[in-house]
Amino acid sequence: MTSYYLEILLLSIIQGISEFIPVSSSAHLFLFSKIKESNFSSLEIDVSLHLGSLIAIIVYFWKDLLNVYKSKELLNLIFFGSIPLLIFGYFFYSFGFIDHVRNLKVIAWTTLIFGILLYFSDKKIQNKNIKENLNLKNIFLIGFFQALSIIPGVSRSGIIITGCRFSNFNRVDAAKISFFLSIPALTGASFLSLNDMPDKTFEFNLAIFLSILFSFIFSYMTIKFLLYYLKKFSLNIFVYYRLVLSLLLFIIAYG
Repeated sequence: MTSYYLEILLLSIIQGISEFIPVSSSAHLFLFSKIKESNFSSLEIDVSLHLGSLIAIIVYFWKDLLNVYKSKELLNLIFFGSIPLLIFGYFFYSFGFIDHVRNLKVIAWTTLIFGILLYFSDKKIQNKNIKENLNLKNIFLIGFFQALSIIPGVSRSGIIITGCRFSNFNRVDAAKISFFLSIPALTGASFLSLNDMPDKTFEFNLAIFLSILFSFIFSYMTIKFLLYYLKKFSLNIFVYYRLVLSLLLFIIAYG
């Protein structure tokens, strides 16, 4: 029983931390599931973990989200920025393309390639912010970057930050755009997982409650840390992490 709840805690830590820093939560959760068989439904736990992260964003940014609701323009931008992910996501899952990219070799390559891309994007001049510079043109471009996160190992937050940095947004606002776009993304991921369940039901129990709670706690802490970190430092530490991780993945996948 102890190992059962320890697994919940570990999965929550992986989700809460890797969902928002540019290292890919899906890749880490996928790797974890390969290393250790889950004691419970992976779909139920997936919904719970995403829900915990979603609640963390809403709680942390409730004032900003209230302003977003009042500002129809920003609300519309978030909606339009999510369209590419919805379109590509629908086709990827409907035609089974996603099954062909869920493997260690793909994760190894995407971890490496998009880590290098993150490095070069962070060298761009940072002079744009959400309030003055976010518009339909650049949010749609950022949305296309986000659509690449369907592929495991790319990292949704990482690729959005990459797109924002290439569009000359400062690091903090790049992260905020990633957080705002994660709301429809996490909501969609949760509904998609629910739809994949054989009986389309979601049984709320202690394991699910703890998954949501722990995911919320670690997600909230990560959001707070990342925004503080990006005010003072570059994205290099995440790039280095991805390079080391990709090397380990290459050894496992091709060894």
